[in-house]
Amino acid sequence: MINEDRNEYVPDYAVPPGDVLEYELELRHMPKSELARRTGLSEKHINAIVKSRGSASITPETAIKLERALGMPAEYWLNLEANYREACARLAEHGELEQGLDWLQRVPVAEMTKLGWLPRHRDKKDQLVEVLRFFGIASATQWEQMWPRLAVAYRQHTKQKLCNIAVSAWLRKGELDAEHIDCAPYDKAAFRTALDEVRPLTAATDPACFVPKLQGRCAAAGVAVVFVPALPKTGVSGATRWLHPQKAIIQLSLRYKSNDHLWFTFFHEAGHILLHSKKALFLETVNGTSTNGPGINHPGIDNMDEQKEAEANAFAEQELIPQRAFAKFASRGTFSKAAIRNFAVAQGIAPGIVVGQLQHKGLLPHTHCNDLKVRYRWTHEDNADAARNPSA
Repeated sequence: MINEDRNEYVPDYAVPPGDVLEYELELRHMPKSELARRTGLSEKHINAIVKSRGSASITPETAIKLERALGMPAEYWLNLEANYREACARLAEHGELEQGLDWLQRVPVAEMTKLGWLPRHRDKKDQLVEVLRFFGIASATQWEQMWPRLAVAYRQHTKQKLCNIAVSAWLRKGELDAEHIDCAPYDKAAFRTALDEVRPLTAATDPACFVPKLQGRCAAAGVAVVFVPALPKTGVSGATRWLHPQKAIIQLSLRYKSNDHLWFTFFHEAGHILLHSKKALFLETVNGTSTNGPGINHPGIDNMDEQKEAEANAFAEQELIPQRAFAKFASRGTFSKAAIRNFAVAQGIAPGIVVGQLQHKGLLPHTHCNDLKVRYRWTHEDNADAARNPSA
């Protein structure tokens, strides 16, 4: 068979060294019994090499004996053996990859290659190998073992359906990115302090300014913050889990691309880190009409998981806007843009965060004051727009 991506020939068969040995003996009209006497090997062992179709291997010791008896270098026999074993392994791998092609069809390869997570291959088996490398697994079977159940505490609309493979790919990309962030060992008190230092960053509008500061301050406390675009059929906005007991990950997708959703999700995930188990995976998903904060449906979650989500929501609300101050502001009943801006300045946060909380609590229509929110775009989206409209 020919590998088109690498333009090289890969044989779809394997020649056992015993076949070559049998051929050489026939050329010399040498019975196996004679070779046994010349080498000191038993005739049974010679027969095992010749007739076992590779189940009996040629060891370095045997290769030396064959070199002396037949005049063919030991390296020749050892290379035959090595090439045969490699060919057998590749043929077995070929069959295993065939079985994994059905699984590959469920992987969002097109989106992952578009985002630069994977190289693109025309050959399906080569593409499967790249996907397996991405997940860090040997075969599709291992995916089932690594991601047996994406059972998590999550905020999800009842009509939203998760694609487990797409979700796992998004989470895996977060793991890979987090590995490149050098973190100090996790320190709960240091992370609590880091959150106080991060809060003023919510008033910043330029991600190029606040993202490195956010990541740096959290990394100093043992938490890697990564931004990974959401894949289709995931609906994810954020996730929290631990790489190991000394390093946590907060993963954000910018699904709704506004500062109120971004910062609420960040502090919600931070709440999970401070309040809940290191063994848990918390995945936050919301549909396009949902708002941040509590009060969102939780299908399929037990009461304990609901409690954890409520605790994380309450933590995020308090961290962003102290609830006593918010209650006093909310008691006005009417909210002008000027009033929202003034309150935000007094609290040291972005006006869009105040708008988001007012909208969530039903105090402000979702159609009002959205221009006070800051919107974000991924770099790859800007590049795609530029490619479609070069004059823009």
